[in-house]
Amino acid sequence: MTRVQDIELFRVRLDLVHEFTTSSHAKRSLEHILVALTATDGSVGWGEIASPSGPFYSAETVESCWAVARDHLAPIVLRTDWDHPATLAAALAKVRGNHFARAGFDVAAWSLWSSARGVPLARALGGTRATVEAGVSLGIEPTIDDLLAQVGPRVAEGYRRIKLKIAPGWDVEPVRAVRSAFPEVPLHVDANGAYTVADEPVMRKLDAFGLLMIEQPYAPRALTDHADLQARLGTPICLDESVEEADDLLTALRLGAGRVLNIKVSRMAGLTAAVRAHDLAAEHGMPVWCGGMHEFGIGRAANVALSALPGFTLPSDVSGSDKYYARDITAPIVSAGGLVEVSTDPGLGRTPDLDLVQAHTTGRWHSRTP
Repeated sequence: MTRVQDIELFRVRLDLVHEFTTSSHAKRSLEHILVALTATDGSVGWGEIASPSGPFYSAETVESCWAVARDHLAPIVLRTDWDHPATLAAALAKVRGNHFARAGFDVAAWSLWSSARGVPLARALGGTRATVEAGVSLGIEPTIDDLLAQVGPRVAEGYRRIKLKIAPGWDVEPVRAVRSAFPEVPLHVDANGAYTVADEPVMRKLDAFGLLMIEQPYAPRALTDHADLQARLGTPICLDESVEEADDLLTALRLGAGRVLNIKVSRMAGLTAAVRAHDLAAEHGMPVWCGGMHEFGIGRAANVALSALPGFTLPSDVSGSDKYYARDITAPIVSAGGLVEVSTDPGLGRTPDLDLVQAHTTGRWHSRTP
């Protein structure tokens, strides 16, 4: 039985090596929250709350996650005895929503639990792969030439899939240019819910480019609209923001709202729920891949471990740390020829450089501080 006796939260800010723009906002740096759980035997598990800075991808922000983690989740963890991370996840689920905040604690619990048993996190989750295929996500650029200048090096580095962010007015022509320049490269687009049913003509034009998928074209709750669109397109629709809980996935499957699922650890409240989504998708023959939130090394290592599960048959957003950060807070995740090695070390396989964390910390909370 595990009991956590101490919790520390660190707000850490890192600059991006290249500005990243989506349909809703641009970012030059990211602030995430590291979670350190210390058990009564002195062992430590690390997690990461990869919270968006503003309420654009979801309703959660760094500020909301900080408050919920400190005032609600930490007290639950400190008073709960658990023998498996799923037990703690069930206790944390008493806090409605707040998936990003809960995910940081769930990842830390899995890290602590697998490390204590001397088992790599990937194996503890049910992973079977020694390496995982890595794709890369590219943001909206000022010009098509700027976009092509970003795509070229990523193709040369061997990434197994290129994802392009799109938005109304930045869709058909950028995709046409990339497809023309790189006709054999697996390509998919991600709208982050920026379109409506009135934009179906755009979706039909994108359908002609031989894409792996069109990710989240419509708003998160517009599942019936997604189902109607999927029935008229040959390209698979991939759901992202629409699926936060297992029940969302079951609803989407019943409606036929998409053919592919992006499983994000943060969006689904952690590894426990992510594995459940993987299992449900596999039962229904739906391929999945692991999406990312530009995680630092802790969250990125968790994504790699999750991607080792057998149902992750499409390249995941586990690109090398150097794609986003000049220096990560852990030993970097490395992509070689589009493959990332799955750690065989006990637990997460990564620990933060505490000096570097301290140098980039903008806020800190300790459960023992009065």
